[in-house]
Amino acid sequence: MSQMAALALALFCVCLTALAQVLLKMGMSAPAIQQAMSNGMRSVYWLALSSPLIWGGMLCFGASAGLWLLVLGKLEVSMAYPLISLGVVLTTLAGIFILGESVSAYKVVGVTLIIAGVLALSVKN
Repeated sequence: MSQMAALALALFCVCLTALAQVLLKMGMSAPAIQQAMSNGMRSVYWLALSSPLIWGGMLCFGASAGLWLLVLGKLEVSMAYPLISLGVVLTTLAGIFILGESVSAYKVVGVTLIIAGVLALSVKN
């Protein structure tokens, strides 16, 4: 695997992790689970385990972790690990555009700083 392929795989892993977060949030936001959360945690576990969205999220997390091993086998950890921060960017954007979460100046500044930080860390000496 070339370094460019490993970089592309790393970005795919970041996307899978962001997708996992969105699926888990959607699953946990289901009315039945929200109601169960007010009644006690025992019933929440059973409802969560029967949710296709939550299973999808966990599957995405597992796939991402497995594929990440290939990334670490090819890229320097100092190059690969900062890319994980892009997951915060993707998850924030998904929260805004898919889940209808609010946009604030603080979110925009935070996302911008994360992107700047990843770019700064990726510059070769």
